[in-house]
This record gives sequence, C-alpha cells and structure tokens, in this order.
Amino acid sequence: MIRRLLAKLRPAPVEVTPPQTRVSPRDIGLYDALLDGWFLGDSGELLKGFAITAEDTLLDVGCGEGVATLFAVRQGASVIFTDSEHDKVRELARQVAAQSDKPNLGLVSNSLPLPLAEGCASKVVCMEVLEHIDQPEPFMAELVRMGRPGALYLLSVPSPVGEHLQKGIAPASYFQSPNHVQIFSPERFAALVEDAGLVIEHRQATGFFWVMGMIFFWASERAAGRDLGGAVRDRIQAPYPPLMESWAKTWQDLLAQPDGLAIKQMLDRFMPKSQVIIARKPYAQEGV
Repeated sequence: MIRRLLAKLRPAPVEVTPPQTRVSPRDIGLYDALLDGWFLGDSGELLKGFAITAEDTLLDVGCGEGVATLFAVRQGASVIFTDSEHDKVRELARQVAAQSDKPNLGLVSNSLPLPLAEGCASKVVCMEVLEHIDQPEPFMAELVRMGRPGALYLLSVPSPVGEHLQKGIAPASYFQSPNHVQIFSPERFAALVEDAGLVIEHRQATGFFWVMGMIFFWASERAAGRDLGGAVRDRIQAPYPPLMESWAKTWQDLLAQPDGLAIKQMLDRFMPKSQVIIARKPYAQEGV
C-alpha cells in the first residue's frame, strides 16, 4: 500500500523498507500525509480541494525543497517559486528546468515585497512560513496581491498544541528569529486570512506523527551532544536517529491495524502538527 501511494507522488519508482526492518521517518511521514489527502496525483490535487492544472500558474512562497512546486510541474503548470535561501532556489530551479518546458521563475526573496506583478498567480501556496514572519499582516497582504481574482490559496502554520509541547525540549533558538517567532491559535490564523480579504473554503489539522517525531529528534540530538542550532528540517536527514526510526516503525505498524486510520485521525485532532487553510480570493463583484 505505501509503495503504491509513494510511487504516485514521485516520478521514479520508490522502494519502501519492509515493516520488519528499519523505515525512513520521511517516507512514513509522507505516507501519513497521503492518508490526509495530500499529493493526489490522479486528480492533480496538492491537497484535496486544491487542484492544479496545466492552465495554472502556481506561486510557491517559501518553497524550501520544492515539494509543492514539483507537484505543480508534474501537473503541467507554470511555477514561480521563492525562498530566502539562495541554495534552495538554485537547486529547485535545476529540477524544474529538467522537468518542465513551461515559463517558470525562481526568486531569492524575503517576500516583503515580492518583485512580481499583481495577479500573477492562479494558485498560491505558503506552507509553514508565516510563523517565521515578524509582521504577518503585511506579508499576508502581499500574498493576496499576487493572486488573481478567484485564485485559490493553500496556507499552513504549526498548530499551537504541538508548538507548546516542543517548548519543553526544543532549544530556545527554535522559537527565535529566523525560526518560529509566531504561534497561531486557530482563531488568529483564520482572522489573519479573512482580514486580508480571502474567503476560507476548507480547514484541517493533521500531523500527530510529526509532533512526536520532532520530540524524538530533539531528544536524540541532546543525547548525542550535538549543536541544536541551524535550520531544523535540513538536519532531519538519513542516517536518522534510532529513536526516530523506531517511532516511524511503530506508526507504520499502527496504521496497518484494522482501526489504525481511525486512531490516527483521533490523534491528529488531539495533537496536530499543522493547521491548514484553503481560501479563495473573491471576484470584484463579490464586494472585495
């Protein structure tokens, strides 16, 4: 099951480690996301309700490794991707050029402002970025400026439950600039989106697997005496700490149980890693 789902997401065949041996936390995390409705290649939906077609221009702000950008490229869309880190933009530009013959653009930018024309995108993605921004309101206004009337937005930020839990073990720098300087309650996140002029169409909160995975990551790093500074996601690479691998194996075994999916969904509601909003930019006749 995991192998088939992962193969739909990635352009090359994917081998998933058998359950009886070590498993990759990233692969299990990806499988967990697929169960939540992410990366639906058959329907072209980055998340269920957020379809991307060959007619779209997708803007990916804070693109990082480019998961959303590359998914859009595989749907035939044009892409604009931005990040504050030059190396990430350069590497993603290389991958996009190898997979697409459409007009595409990569920019190194902190997005205040974005050096782009108003209404340049029909789909806008900004995932796990707003928590890094000192002033999220003007940043959100800039995102809205980029979208055409009717454009769809896919936005996510960490859930406060998971953030507060990590405060007990993560280093202080994790909650300092340039890392997480904002914690959004569900109400504050929704207000930020709506006050910017967007209409919320869908909300969900998921990712219990990664809340626990990050706790095990911090515990392993501390036990090994490693420096806890720097970009966190960039450090979660193979070889993974045995504690994280053990957790990934446990989660895979749970999901294989008859009630595994129901248990996962209950835990996601109880302690999610991320909260997600799909929103739409109204047309002028709708009063905006």
